[in-house]
Amino acid sequence: MTTEPQDLEPIRRRDDLVVPFAAACKPRSAWKIGPEMEKFGLIERSRRPLPYEGDPSVLRVLQALAEKFGWSPEGEKAGGPVVALTRPGGASVTLEPGGQLELSGAQSLTIHEVCAEGRAHMRELGPLSRALGIRWLGVGFHPLATRADFEWVPKQRYGIMRQYLPTRGAHALDMMLRTCTVQVNLDYQSEADAMRKMRVSLALAPTTTAMFANSPWLEGKPHGGVTYRGRVWLDVDPDRSGLLPALWKPRATFDDYVEWALDVPMFLFKREGLAIANTGQSFRRFADGGFEGHTATMADWKLHLNTLFPEVRLKNTIELRGADMQSTDMACALPALWAGVLYDEQALGEAEALIEGWTYEEVADLRTRVWREGLRARFRGRPLADVASRLVAIADGGLERRGFLSVSGKDERVHLTRLRQLVGEGKSPADVLLEGMDREEDVAAAIVERSTLRWSPDPS
Repeated sequence: MTTEPQDLEPIRRRDDLVVPFAAACKPRSAWKIGPEMEKFGLIERSRRPLPYEGDPSVLRVLQALAEKFGWSPEGEKAGGPVVALTRPGGASVTLEPGGQLELSGAQSLTIHEVCAEGRAHMRELGPLSRALGIRWLGVGFHPLATRADFEWVPKQRYGIMRQYLPTRGAHALDMMLRTCTVQVNLDYQSEADAMRKMRVSLALAPTTTAMFANSPWLEGKPHGGVTYRGRVWLDVDPDRSGLLPALWKPRATFDDYVEWALDVPMFLFKREGLAIANTGQSFRRFADGGFEGHTATMADWKLHLNTLFPEVRLKNTIELRGADMQSTDMACALPALWAGVLYDEQALGEAEALIEGWTYEEVADLRTRVWREGLRARFRGRPLADVASRLVAIADGGLERRGFLSVSGKDERVHLTRLRQLVGEGKSPADVLLEGMDREEDVAAAIVERSTLRWSPDPS
């Protein structure tokens, strides 16, 4: 969410807290698709995570991207460490706590554009990464590294999270250091439209996790499931994660999300670019009484909203967060799936019919099982693969009706080809990664080879 000059004024009315959501409503003609794709850097010669500093390092990669391709380096404050790149058009490259490199794409109209941008990013990374001896891995949990193998990115927020989150969950540091995701941000037209999309997305979040499960290894060995990232998120911070039961009621509103967010403990707020840790207060208490002489502002509220981690997050967009990072041929499938479901009226209605009668309790139970069982999990007496097949079919219909064609005349359904095939076989991507591993002589080398992201031709 952008910070406007008026955001620095104190919050004066409870109703002000709903404004960021109401102000984000857009007509259907203005809806866009905002992808986010994270990846692990790996030093080829040592198979260790790419550190923030050194040779090679994440910082070297950022510097090379800036020098060769017109990106602008950014720090949290003037003269501070570089933690991001930006360039005209809205795209950015940012860093997760363990140095994971994230491409936050520009706002795109079509999935064809999303994929073209992702391929262009990998083409920029390719030559300089080869020169530095770096591989980029497209999986949801680092397949080889331990926590101790990582170097922390010097970002103020991460230092506060590093201290606080382990008091809330045993896997909090794993989430920060050892996970990667592909996400998509989608728009909404009104409060009712946003709540409708949130309900559908939350109910189907565990199905999404199973469909895109792509992290079968823990420190070089199979862990017995298909997404260790999914396992990690069960034990991070129950206050700020999960499936948002308050939004499951038929007439949920922006205010229901605000009420939930108000009671989540804070991480921090900023004054003149400096982070002030405030992990002892909920935002409600901060807004009511301040903290050490500081009064809550709208900028503080927007920052707080960005420190919440539910499976589907409400901001100035709806952010779908439940998927592992994917291989190259699957990287655009998550944006395609959810654009097909949420951006077509008929498809959204069909998705509502699919989840009709589902309860929060049974979906929350499913969430605890899909990390291990994937699409083999049973839900309401049938394999979860059946639900996934129906969801892909709904998305197919939505994408076909959207009617956006590539230069070769294919519509956006082409970006679901691999996902459709896997779901039809009842498989998650992790099942494919594991096939034949018992025949590999050098297991670590095979894991790296199978996990490496590669540039691929345009499927459209």
